[in-house]
Amino acid sequence: MADLVTFGEIMMRLATPGFQRYAQTPYLELTYGGGEANVAVSAVNYGLTADFVTRLPKNDMAQRAINELRGLGVGVSRIVRGGERIGIYFLESGASQRASKVTYDRAHSAISEIKPGEVDWDAAFSGARWFHWTGITPALSATAAATTEEACKAARKRGVPVSVDLNYRKKLWSKEAAGKVMGGLMQYVDVCIANEEDAESVFGIKGAEVTSGKIDHSQYESVAGQLISRFGFKKVAITLRESISASRNGWSAMLYENGKAAYSRRYDMTIVDRVGGGDSFGGGLIYALLRGDEPQKAIEFAVAASCLKHSIPGDYNRVTLEEVETLAKGDASGRVQR
Repeated sequence: MADLVTFGEIMMRLATPGFQRYAQTPYLELTYGGGEANVAVSAVNYGLTADFVTRLPKNDMAQRAINELRGLGVGVSRIVRGGERIGIYFLESGASQRASKVTYDRAHSAISEIKPGEVDWDAAFSGARWFHWTGITPALSATAAATTEEACKAARKRGVPVSVDLNYRKKLWSKEAAGKVMGGLMQYVDVCIANEEDAESVFGIKGAEVTSGKIDHSQYESVAGQLISRFGFKKVAITLRESISASRNGWSAMLYENGKAAYSRRYDMTIVDRVGGGDSFGGGLIYALLRGDEPQKAIEFAVAASCLKHSIPGDYNRVTLEEVETLAKGDASGRVQR
């Protein structure tokens, strides 16, 4: 029994050390990560209990991923074992004006072959207070999409709130396929997390220009309003990333509900690792909403959490509740803590 249940793929991450390029490094650093697993880790950091649901093969690499999640406090008892391989992604971290690169090797991964009926969702949602998934999961295969819908229906039956991060990945499916499948799943969603690129790619809802370094609040409120009007969400959260370079981003967000927008403060970030940044925002937002924060406090907490993640190597946001609260209250000095 857990406060939060998440469902998705965890992958083996093989990254070049520092900012080296694929072509020059003699070795790769092995860690693990994936959207929904990252959210579960964040939630546990703040004091919630969280179960991560996926399908993994019975081999050493998959077992290491499970052991790591267990060591971080995430529940793994609902993980289904089966299939032949764990998905892999390769990461080359960019710097300055050189963008990062992600290369996937995830075809025929264990979770892409999951089928409805393999997970006991009634047991998984017993006592749960929240269910989270991302648009990556249904993009993996038709059966993964069907299992996602099965999970959403079970959550809705038990009255468990559902959140989704749209997370469009063009390397996994087309905009047309994403729009069709995700459009059918939105009926089960209470809280939608997105950026303006996702909203446009998946649902054709035009947002703002993300490479100009400028933020136009009215455009983001329009995107959120259109999403709520079309799908009936209770809340929409949109992250606002100003991509100045691979090393420097402006970072803020908006939480929109009942026709009103709450905007966080803006952080000027020097980036160590941006992978998992959106997931850390989602984990922070879920935690804040579950503890009953009003919109302004909730969005400040979520953005502070994700700002800190950009300073930490790896997918997981290894921060404490105290560290996030300190930043959310305005202490962004970065002074040594003694």
